[in-house]
Amino acid sequence: MIHCGKRHICAVVACILIFASILICSRKGTHLRNKITRKIFLQATTISPAGQLCRGKPAQNVITPLKDNRTFIIASYFDDRESKVTRVIGIVHHEDVKELYCWFCCQPHGEIYVSNSEIDVHSDRFGFPYGAADIVCLEPQNCNPTHVSIHWSPHGNIDQLPSFEIKNRKAETFSVDFTVCISAMFGNYNNVLQFIQSMEMYKILGVQKVVIYKNSCSQLMEKVLKFYMEEGTVEIIPWPIHSHLKVSSKWHFSLDGTDIGYYGQITALNDCVYRNMQRSKFVVLNDADEIILPLKHPDWKTMMSSLQEQNPGTGIFLFENHIFPETISTHTFNISSWNIVPGINILQHVHREPDRKDVFNPKKMIIDPRKVVQTSVHSVLRAYGNSVSVPVDVALIYHCRVPLQGNLPRESLIRDTTLWRYNSSLIMNVNKVLYQTVL
Repeated sequence: MIHCGKRHICAVVACILIFASILICSRKGTHLRNKITRKIFLQATTISPAGQLCRGKPAQNVITPLKDNRTFIIASYFDDRESKVTRVIGIVHHEDVKELYCWFCCQPHGEIYVSNSEIDVHSDRFGFPYGAADIVCLEPQNCNPTHVSIHWSPHGNIDQLPSFEIKNRKAETFSVDFTVCISAMFGNYNNVLQFIQSMEMYKILGVQKVVIYKNSCSQLMEKVLKFYMEEGTVEIIPWPIHSHLKVSSKWHFSLDGTDIGYYGQITALNDCVYRNMQRSKFVVLNDADEIILPLKHPDWKTMMSSLQEQNPGTGIFLFENHIFPETISTHTFNISSWNIVPGINILQHVHREPDRKDVFNPKKMIIDPRKVVQTSVHSVLRAYGNSVSVPVDVALIYHCRVPLQGNLPRESLIRDTTLWRYNSSLIMNVNKVLYQTVL
């Protein structure tokens, strides 16, 4: 009995020693992990060992490929909504690009500091190997960088790296209330009449600026764009993405197996949000053949004022898309001088398709850009504010295009003449543009 008791005591002591050893090892492991974490954090901002000064060449194009040929930089923006970071909008191969570094040019003495980045590939990639990405770097303390270069290594020659101005560094007062972002204009776009009608409707509804990411369009369309640029309404962002990647006009990789979908539309939209973050109260994300039509208000300003009052804290307002088939028309507003202009006369298309049961109805958005971190086409992926779907009796998207329900007879469509409320001003304004550009 006594012998058995000794064995029992020994076993207990052994268990205690083993547990203590595990606890000590665990604490050492935690301490080691903390040391590693601290080491990584300390390495996040280190002065360039070569002691080089800022000498990078300013990037000349909107799309700048890095020499790895798997990373394409669009622009860099200061973002202090959580901490002071530089957020670089880019396009990356979602598997091949694992590590990138920000080479900061610090002021006032021009020292270079290197920070490792977080590469955040947007979730809405739709199967394509390349997708929109945020390359996010914590800015060094007491640095106030004006420019940044992106490199796949913390070592190298600054002379060989393109330099990007860090935009949004200074807070500005809003220069406009509404900016429309259109991405991307491609396929030798020539729907001239509908484009002019959309532009004039935007202006009637309260838009002061339209940003267009232009890949290609017809010569006649170039003439129209030149008119709106000289007027001060349109800002053109050259978008030659086809020079760098095999682009698709489809939304999903399985449809044609190219590098990136819809001419890099999602990247362009995100760049447009940040580009206008400091200068526009609202940013509208839609296509050139889409118009958000208010039903209860005369314009967007009164509509958004009402929606914000009803939905405090909301930064994203989603509007239902409704198809007005270009194949169904009315003889009303058949203006003879417009018939020679290529494109669709939206005033003649006032029948919309009914909603389809169990089919997702895509939406487009009016957003407060300061509350958006990442956006997709039909929804925001990351934001600080709430999202709200605007009821269809308040506003809807007038979308005149090829039908989605082409077999429906005319009597099954819904006659909706909301657009005609603006016909007098629209016709007068469109004629002014046509006589200065096309006719």
